[in-house]
Amino acid sequence: MAKYLDPKADVTFKKVFGEHKNLVISLLNALLPLDEGKKVESIEYLPSEMVPRTPTSKNTIVDVRCEETGGRKFIVEMQMNWTADFRERVLFNASKAYVRQLDKSEQYNLLQPVYALNFVNKVFEPDMEGYYHYYRMVHAQDSGKVLEGLHLVFIELPKFKAKNLTERKMQVLWLRFLTEIDEKSRIAPAELLENPQTSQALEILEESAYSEAEMLDYDRYWDQVRRDKALMDDLDEMHAKLDAATARADAATAERDAATARADEATARADEALEKLRQTARNLKSMNLTAEQIAAATGLAATEIEKL
Repeated sequence: MAKYLDPKADVTFKKVFGEHKNLVISLLNALLPLDEGKKVESIEYLPSEMVPRTPTSKNTIVDVRCEETGGRKFIVEMQMNWTADFRERVLFNASKAYVRQLDKSEQYNLLQPVYALNFVNKVFEPDMEGYYHYYRMVHAQDSGKVLEGLHLVFIELPKFKAKNLTERKMQVLWLRFLTEIDEKSRIAPAELLENPQTSQALEILEESAYSEAEMLDYDRYWDQVRRDKALMDDLDEMHAKLDAATARADAATAERDAATARADEATARADEALEKLRQTARNLKSMNLTAEQIAAATGLAATEIEKL
């Protein structure tokens, strides 16, 4: 009985898709938003100097140059990671890959489009039902007018469910491969074993095929994932506490402001009543009543009445 590793780890993902061209071609044709009738026919792995250099470039997993039916060539970056700034980082990396294609002396018409295909093992669009998110540059009023260049695809793996799906067969099989296989897997789904591409990928995932050094890298990857998750959970908890404290402070400020407004309103009413009493006193005084009589009638002090 085979014992499989999780394909989402850096070392396993690279071994499956970074060393076997037929498998990465199958994956790209299943998941890239290519035009009708177009498909990736050949790929070459990009040399390291073509890969964008950023502080987080260690998270870039597979980078390839593709050629599709009809001869159009393009670059694909595949990543599997998530941070708070993930989408911005993907856009930055894809933009760097786009710019790095040309030397200063070359013409812009040599530029090839860049596709960034990103498998995210976390839900980052909770308000959207779909798991497949495709971004490109389109005209605001006419979506049929497209500026070729950058194509960003994000796939939320936790949202993917194989039941009742109408997607292309290979898209479903590859997403099942990425979401259903892990260290607990002993028997792979029959559909994955029956398909030549996913069956080959499963063989590559068998733990017995990995060296001791590769297993150490595999374990270190998941240790880092756990540390990153713990850090993010701590940050989320800290932000939640800060938000709660801010809300309490805002509520206290609102209550204080309300109390101040009530006090100001009461003061205004008292001033208005006092002024009415003073006016009454003035009227009585004009009728030649004594200060004592007016004081008895209004409640004002005789000394105050004498000043009116």
